[in-house]
Amino acid sequence: MSESVANDMRAQKTVLLAAPRGFCAGVDRAIQIVEKSIDAYGAPVYVRHEIVHNRHVVERLEGLGAIFVEELDECPDDRPVVFSAHGVPKSVPAAAKARDMNFLDATCPLVSKVHVEAERHAKAGHHILLIGHEGHPEVVGTMGQLPEGHITLIETEDDARHFQPSDPENLALVTQTTLSVDDTAEIIEVLKERFPTIALPYKEDICYATTNRQQAVKAIAERCDLLMVIGSKTSSNSKRLVEVGDKAGADSAMLISDARSIDWDRIDAASVIGLSAGASAPEYLMDGVIAALKSRYEITVEEVEVTKEKVIFRLPRQLLSA
Repeated sequence: MSESVANDMRAQKTVLLAAPRGFCAGVDRAIQIVEKSIDAYGAPVYVRHEIVHNRHVVERLEGLGAIFVEELDECPDDRPVVFSAHGVPKSVPAAAKARDMNFLDATCPLVSKVHVEAERHAKAGHHILLIGHEGHPEVVGTMGQLPEGHITLIETEDDARHFQPSDPENLALVTQTTLSVDDTAEIIEVLKERFPTIALPYKEDICYATTNRQQAVKAIAERCDLLMVIGSKTSSNSKRLVEVGDKAGADSAMLISDARSIDWDRIDAASVIGLSAGASAPEYLMDGVIAALKSRYEITVEEVEVTKEKVIFRLPRQLLSA
């Protein structure tokens, strides 16, 4: 049988690529900080917590000479240490300074903005409500900007309905940057209804990249028999993309780590397949998924772009001078 005849017999699939997708400016900056730290100071460079929530990224950086640890006390005094993009409690850089360590802060500037907001609200005498997920590194970092008791975590609408403040007239709100825009809006509406004077963020705390990726998924979801989001199970923004796609009308939605985790039975049953990637997933993983699909089916690829991203975050001065 000729190759052209064999191709004609293969199932036809349409692949819708959501755009924007994949790396955001904060993730790109954090990865560059680790790479350039290794270039400037030599290996090893220690990184407190996964620099971003993606094992492919972490393993590549390990190959370059990064050592990932969970706590600062696992790092020697004489080697540089990088703090992850999710941010850290104030106690961490304070401990690094006390040990006279060379540390670089890769916290996403949009997360740092939330930290500044929280401090500003606290100085104004507000008790702060943080919408987020307990235990997520970004939430741990944000709550660690202020002494214990200054911030209350709100995870659900139920939490928002039952929270009882000591002073209802002096409340302020901040949010984790990687949440679902829609789910956060519902929680905020409950809080605004209960506490009309609550101080809201000057601008939305949910980052531009999270918003853009969710809008792109919404733009393709209703056309999808199956939506696949490339990202780690520990990645909040990737998991939110699956939820957004499911709610926006995709017949089925799932998270995959790379081409090796594709469920081919579900692909066989789908005619239109949507693809997106979380903000910590490198584009080569998307290339690998498309290549895997092309190896089995006749694929027509259509990119659906809702906006262009031009955001760039500067590297720390100490790296530029180094």
